[in-house]
Amino acid sequence: MHEYYVYIMASKRHGTLYIGMTNDLVRRVCQHRNDLIEGFTKRYGVHLLVHYEQTTDVAAAIWREKRLKKWNRAWKIELIETQNPEWHDLYPELVS
Repeated sequence: MHEYYVYIMASKRHGTLYIGMTNDLVRRVCQHRNDLIEGFTKRYGVHLLVHYEQTTDVAAAIWREKRLKKWNRAWKIELIETQNPEWHDLYPELVS
């Protein structure tokens, strides 16, 4: 069974946000953190994993990513702060 992740990364608390979807969260976040992916996260220094959701349904993951991208900023911040009020970088927990 495959796992898929929808994730939110930030440049800092209440900073620039990026929403993505992947089937390998550790690899993808590592790529973002080390600026190995050209584009938005590299340009704006978006390196902190602040929220993620897991599913086994790829269609659900794609739908959720598209939906979150349409949310207004306040809703995204509320989503992050519901589970991660201090905006801790969740990446170290993934790799430990």
